[in-house]
Amino acid sequence: MNKTKHILCALAIASAAVNMTSCMDKKNENPFFSEYTTPHQTAPFDKIRIEHYEPAVLEGIKQHQAEVDAIVNNPEAPTFENTVVALEYAGDMLNRVLSVFFNLNSAETSDEMQALAQKLSPILTEHSNNVSLNEALFARIKTVYETTDKSALTTEQQRLLQSTYDGFARSGANLNDEDKAKYRELTTELSQATLAFGQNTLKATNSFALNVTDSARLKGMPESLLEAAAQTAKEKGQEGWTFTLHAPSYSPLMMYCEDRDLRRQMYMAYNTQCVQDNENNNGELVKKIVNLRLAIAQLLGYESHADYVLENRMAENADNVNQLLDQLLEAYLPAAKEDVKAVQEIAARTEGKNFELMPWDWSFYSEKLRSEKYSLNDEMVRPYFKLENVIKGVFGLATRLYGITFEENKEIPVFHPDVKAYDVLDKDGSYLAVIYTDFFPRAGKRSGAWMTSYQEQFVKDGVDNRPHVSITMNFTKPTASKPALLTQDEVETFLHEFGHALHGIFAATTYPSMGGTNVYRDFVELPSQLMENFLPKKEFLSTFAYHYETGELIPDELIERIVRAQNYNAAYACIRQLSLGILDMAWYSRTTPFEGDVLAYEQKAWESTQLLPTVEGTNMTTHFGHIMSGGYSAGYYSYKWSEMLDADAFSLFEEKGLYSEEVATSFRKNILEKGGSEHPKELYRRFRGQDATIDALMKRDGIK
Repeated sequence: MNKTKHILCALAIASAAVNMTSCMDKKNENPFFSEYTTPHQTAPFDKIRIEHYEPAVLEGIKQHQAEVDAIVNNPEAPTFENTVVALEYAGDMLNRVLSVFFNLNSAETSDEMQALAQKLSPILTEHSNNVSLNEALFARIKTVYETTDKSALTTEQQRLLQSTYDGFARSGANLNDEDKAKYRELTTELSQATLAFGQNTLKATNSFALNVTDSARLKGMPESLLEAAAQTAKEKGQEGWTFTLHAPSYSPLMMYCEDRDLRRQMYMAYNTQCVQDNENNNGELVKKIVNLRLAIAQLLGYESHADYVLENRMAENADNVNQLLDQLLEAYLPAAKEDVKAVQEIAARTEGKNFELMPWDWSFYSEKLRSEKYSLNDEMVRPYFKLENVIKGVFGLATRLYGITFEENKEIPVFHPDVKAYDVLDKDGSYLAVIYTDFFPRAGKRSGAWMTSYQEQFVKDGVDNRPHVSITMNFTKPTASKPALLTQDEVETFLHEFGHALHGIFAATTYPSMGGTNVYRDFVELPSQLMENFLPKKEFLSTFAYHYETGELIPDELIERIVRAQNYNAAYACIRQLSLGILDMAWYSRTTPFEGDVLAYEQKAWESTQLLPTVEGTNMTTHFGHIMSGGYSAGYYSYKWSEMLDADAFSLFEEKGLYSEEVATSFRKNILEKGGSEHPKELYRRFRGQDATIDALMKRDGIK
């Protein structure tokens, strides 16, 4: 064994004294140290243990650094192939390890894993900076960038060259030595702060449970939800019914429970996450994250973090973002006020004319009004949305549109019993991708829903390496007497994340950083939000919406009610989204450090969008993971930007036919397959033949 390997093995076992044989055994036992022998070389989750990550990360860093050194020390003149392409494919082992580690740190974490994440974070940041701040490497990239005949490159190659050069410049490569040292310090602090923010949020969510033993307090709650709450109580060793802050528990209580005090307790618990004076408080971390991002942006020559972020977005700058937000606010606010007025009126009829509608009343009374106006509520449609049938329906929609099929592959290892893995086959029967599905909440999974990848699609040495994607949700769980029956919102969420998955599945680019969802943040939500449009369509619902007990197909009359209610409170929902986008821009358009009160700043920032009374002590920012620990800082507007795109895009399906092969093929070829290999504006124009405006969105929402 050489000296380097011996040092690595010593690190892996925390400096314990080992002999050569035991060191090699450790490596041989670690699945990351060899090629995967699983179907499609998927991650061997059944063999991966917590002790495998650290040595594999350290070895991955070593290998990646060696590959970078080989590029730098190449005696040949820098070229696109020997510098840019070589760097693109470098770091394979490190990428494999980190894709598993960080995905599972969100979907199946533990205290031990979170502690390891904190330990590895500065090591990984240092390595990232060692690459991005490598002067000799950047000199080669800069030479290629300045001397290459761009017209001799394909469009994707041009994009790769540009993004590689920009990536280094935007990561401090042009800074002087003193500022590079400062950049290293700031980015290391930021990586640790964002990680801590996410961990605190997860702990705060998991630490709350409301146990109710008096059944009279749960009047109005549907039997299926009570059964789920009773099961939660049993799992926690409690009597009665237990409710948590996870969406399948929290949302129905807020919607159906007649006990206003219980609704208030749940609302306050949810909206004071990471505000309370305990170890999970994120107040100081918010300041730290905002100020670190500002400091990094200004070190790189930008006035604000928003200026830095938006340089590589469809929106291009803060003025264009604010123009969209202001335009939508002006268009939707009058209708949103009417939405609130209507809900206030039904509450007053029930509670008395002097009743003040509070935030914890909104879901309850707006659901009452929806039921009154449309004879519709979630419990009417839930029996038709058995999860197994919904899966068939959603997968079947992709079959109708694109000809692809899904076959469960039980030979593919999974990381939790709830997870299933499927082979995705193209319309000619050829292998296209692997997709994992993970539907139910658990203690080790963060809240929300997301799509991610364990392997990106790319072509290397003539081989098309197909993607391994995953969709993760927190849906209503099955109970002892009922299967998992979803709400309409949950089905919509499934469609949304599945749209992201299709973006990954259909990737057809050469370079891994160019394919799938590796696109501008304000373009990435187009494929996902487009899929949501199919939900209320009879042609879609009739393919899977069968009653879980009787087998009866969802009645036409119920579908008609769903369609009529489609725009119910659409204006209010739009203003809610705008409030989050405006809050995000308020934090990241700053040009001076923030030293004030987080709660007061939030209230001031989004006051123009607040349609209900503000409750003292509540705060969104302290658990707003999207913009603090996720990838949406100065980017939350993307949901509305993409909504503008998806409404405009879906109008073409409606014009040509819901399952139009022509439109679906064009969407696949021009949007889904291309990833970030071309500018999104060009891709969209090629698909749609025009730029999008808010007209189709306003028409769909019943505003215009």
